This record gives sequence, structure tokens and C-alpha cells, in this order.
Amino acid sequence: MKLKLRFYAELSDFLKKDYRLREFDYHCHRRTSVKDLIESFGVPHTEVELILVNGISVDFSYIVKDHDRISVYPEFESVDISPLIRLRPSPLRNTKFVIDANLGTLARYLRLLGFDCLYRNDYDDQTVARISRDEHRIVLTRDRALLQQKIITHGYFVREIKPRLQVKSILNRFDLYGSVRPFSRCTHCNGRLEDIDKQKIIDRLEPLTKKYYEEFLICTECQQLYWQGSHHQRAQKLVKDLITQSSER
Repeated sequence: MKLKLRFYAELSDFLKKDYRLREFDYHCHRRTSVKDLIESFGVPHTEVELILVNGISVDFSYIVKDHDRISVYPEFESVDISPLIRLRPSPLRNTKFVIDANLGTLARYLRLLGFDCLYRNDYDDQTVARISRDEHRIVLTRDRALLQQKIITHGYFVREIKPRLQVKSILNRFDLYGSVRPFSRCTHCNGRLEDIDKQKIIDRLEPLTKKYYEEFLICTECQQLYWQGSHHQRAQKLVKDLITQSSER
């Protein structure tokens, strides 16, 4: 089969140089779905928002045919394409994440901003995929192969290397600036934080902490204590840096 393909915008990041930002001819020698065709170029299906074949929107199960012209688009940030067929039954309204084992700092930063992020440094790909499916969580990873697992419907390939830039890219991609709730989750275990009376945890406090601080938060899961010590000022500065929107947005 002879096909014409084009991958738009940031989807070109995944392609070989000769295929980027242009329409190209491709000879396919087997019967295949458009999903498998797209992923054969290294583009995870979770990065794709719309597929047009000969100008008509199709889903991932479409079987490609000879002389098809296939256009593949990423998420649309400013164009309403709701009248067209989407590739997924619905977006994830309650944004929550599962993060692979190589992005621990990213997980801590997102928790600091109040986002629900499951992470453990011993998660394997199968565990991440299963959690994503069972708990309707968005996968964050730098592993393309992980995002190509069929049971994952929502995911994001984290392109940046530095954790602070990773956070900014995620806040932009999922439009989360308005959902930031700093210091509402435990950065250690992801549990929710709530106020606790000092007298209930007085025996856990060091003498100077007991003397100078009156307000405390406790994690409802791991019982970690938080208070506004010198570390809190550093954390506030970090939060400000993470949520400062770049001029490119």
C-alpha cells in the first residue's frame, strides 16, 4: 500500500529528521491499524488527539487502505474540535497522575503543588500501565515504549530533562495553573495534609520546634508532620518558581 502521512506540530519530535514537518510517502507492506502505523514511527498513541484519513476523522482501530492520506495531530490548545470524533470517550476531568520510576523529583514537585501523583521508585512498566487503567490516571514518563501499551489511554511523554522545566511543561499541557494548591499533599507519600492540634503531637516535637511553632499539618496517610520552619520559606520560593508562567505560554 502506498500512503501519504503528515505528523503535525510537536509530534514531529518523535520522528526521524526526513519525516518532520512535511507530508511524506510511505509504503506499507502489511495490513495494519492506524494506531499501529502511527506507533511504528515512534509516536505514542497517548500523544495523539485527532487523526484524519482523507479528511475524515477516524479512531485508532481504523485499518489503513491503499492511497490513504493520513494526518495526525497532537492536542489542540486553542481550536475547538469537539464536533469531530475524538480518540477517547472522554478527557480526565479530575487530573491525577501515575509517574514512572525515573521521574522521582517531578513527582515530589507536583505533590508540592497539590497534585495527586502516585510514584514509587520500584514501579515497573506493567504496574504503571495497570494503575493508569484501573485508577484513570495520566501516565507521565520519558519511556515511549511504556506509552505504547494499549491499556494506557491518557499519557504524556515528558520531553524536558530538568525537573523544574518538566513541571512547567505539564502545567501548560494540561492547563493546571488554576488547580495549583500548594502544601495540600505530602511530598513523601502523596497523602492529603490536614491541620492538627499541637497538643496531639506534642510528644513528637523537638524542643525548639515545640517552643517556637504553633501550627502544624499532618499527612493522613504516613503521619509526616509539617510546619512553617526555615524549610518552608525555601519551599515557598520553589513553588513560586514552578508556577511562574513563561512568556512562551
